[in-house]
Amino acid sequence: MRSWRVAVTLVAVLLFGFIGTVAGPGWNPHPLERTLVVQTSDVEIGGDVATTPVGTYETRTETFTVELDGATVEATVHEPVGAPDRRPGLVFMHGAGTATHDNFWQLTEALASAGIVSLVPDKRLDTYSARFRDYPAMARDYMHSWEALSSWPGVDPERVGFYAESEGAFIAPVAAAENPEVASVVLVSAPVVPAREQFALATDTYLRALGAPEQLLRAVPRLLGSEVPGGGFYYADFDVSPYQQRMDQPVLMVYGTEDVSMPVVQAPAKVIDDLAVAGNDDYTLRYFEGANHGIRIEDELAPGFPEAVARWVQGLPETADAQPRIAGGQPDQRFRAEPLDSPRWYASGDMIVFTLVGAVGLLLLGPTLWLLTRLVRRPSEPLPSPLARTTAALTMSVLAVWVLFASYLLVVAGLALNYERSPFVVQGGWLGIQAVAVGSTAIGVWSATTWLRVRRHGVRTGTVGTITLVGTHVGALVLLLAAGYWGIFPTIG
Repeated sequence: MRSWRVAVTLVAVLLFGFIGTVAGPGWNPHPLERTLVVQTSDVEIGGDVATTPVGTYETRTETFTVELDGATVEATVHEPVGAPDRRPGLVFMHGAGTATHDNFWQLTEALASAGIVSLVPDKRLDTYSARFRDYPAMARDYMHSWEALSSWPGVDPERVGFYAESEGAFIAPVAAAENPEVASVVLVSAPVVPAREQFALATDTYLRALGAPEQLLRAVPRLLGSEVPGGGFYYADFDVSPYQQRMDQPVLMVYGTEDVSMPVVQAPAKVIDDLAVAGNDDYTLRYFEGANHGIRIEDELAPGFPEAVARWVQGLPETADAQPRIAGGQPDQRFRAEPLDSPRWYASGDMIVFTLVGAVGLLLLGPTLWLLTRLVRRPSEPLPSPLARTTAALTMSVLAVWVLFASYLLVVAGLALNYERSPFVVQGGWLGIQAVAVGSTAIGVWSATTWLRVRRHGVRTGTVGTITLVGTHVGALVLLLAAGYWGIFPTIG
């Protein structure tokens, strides 16, 4: 009997691993063949035009209210003291998440000291959530701030542009394409590709840097390619290219070479190609060596970053095509950001939730019924001792697999976001989860065979006991199948 159980366990483990291999979608990102070669490591903006250096003027700030369509936001203006009139201006667009008019303070103060007036509005939050975002509508909101800055005393309305960081780079091209009066666009750490593709590339890059197992890499399209339970998140597939292909404004693109979350080569190359469709060759690209997504090195703005932005903005139109066009540190992007295949119907977002919740409900159905019968003082007939032990062990072991898997994902995400590495945690933790999954399968076989033996001997389990046995074994099987889909079991090939 024992050898038979071992054989069945081995077959089950191989089956679950096979499911993880063939269920799909697969994950095989293609290497990025295109390169952007920097012309010099010097990030200074070239050209003969004279511009005012950072640190020339004292600065002042003023906070006021900007009227939007159906809402108001607070905004802060940073401006130079004593600078001549007809000054250039920049309206700042925030990245993802909540943000206020107190953001970008260090950069806007530096720009103001060079004679540039900056306006930073609060992000409008009544129409912005994790599930729903409308980038064209957000562009219309930011245009109200653009109009406010254009009418600001001392500002030249023909020299007011946008500074857009990260997610804001999905919005600025919309505003610029729809409003030709926008003078210029600065795109900082711009994803350019749809957010779903960028998320997948970032996740893959983080996991590879951590030395994550291949099974975990295969989970990338299964997680990010699926529709989110309950709907929403449609902005993840927003394509900004049609708007970039209508932009005639000069564009400055800025990236940090240590920003592993963005397609630092593919994205600016796409912007250059899109601008060419509009007949626009006015682009400048700067890579700051050692800088992260926020163009910072150890919490400080990268050296030369404020100076480059200030000179480029002030020197327009002469600096729009000044040499060198591409400069700074040499970027590195190994794989392309590409569209993800969608999981099949049985692994859609809603089905994932239904499967996991339903399976856990089956596991807990029996204990819940036992508790209810005791509350009404009609306790059910207890399960035979061996069967009670095996079903309890099966329930706890299967739940342990998923608790450990969820905990492992949280730990790995924490390591990735903090740019830390721990091979013991990443590799050892994964092997530990797989060992628990294999052990849970063995317990399941043990419990099922014990149930069959009890039935052959004619031992009664009662109504509640039978429901408990069916719920436990079916729920455990579903959770183990799901674990196989997510690659928790050793895969084949």
